Amino acid sequence: MGDDVPRDELNTAPKKGLHFGFPFCHQGDVSDPELGKGRPCSGFQPPATALDAHVAAIGMRFYTGTMFPAEYRNQIIIAEHGSWNRSVPQGYRLSLVKLEGSKVVSYTRFAEGWLRGTKPAAAGGAMVGDVWGRPADVLVMRDGSLLVSDDKAGVIYRIAYGK
Repeated sequence: MGDDVPRDELNTAPKKGLHFGFPFCHQGDVSDPELGKGRPCSGFQPPATALDAHVAAIGMRFYTGTMFPAEYRNQIIIAEHGSWNRSVPQGYRLSLVKLEGSKVVSYTRFAEGWLRGTKPAAAGGAMVGDVWGRPADVLVMRDGSLLVSDDKAGVIYRIAYGK
């Protein structure tokens, strides 16, 4: 649909049987041009929040550890694998979604650096980035550190907090 549409979604399912719109509706308010006719987005459960477009949010965990400061506890860490179909790539990072109760209050970057800069592509004028890693999932370890799998580099990173 374009560089900035549709945005990825973070959904919450407090009860069984909810429909979040796919493939008829995207990001809670964008009707699919082919499949959405006659299926208004208002008929589906809206997302808890929209993420950035095409970041490919494929792994997430609630941070339940105690190594990081208390402000991270019970917040969501999302592995954003990264875009493949956007003229200026984005994603390739971990994002943090902060909650107050069950309400999303912010969506920010937590760890990044797997995408370095953007430069013109050899042909076509689109921009490409220097991608050296693609976070796929995140786990909280017993000591409170995070393990991040990277399926491009074929490694697992450990992220720890220290003063």
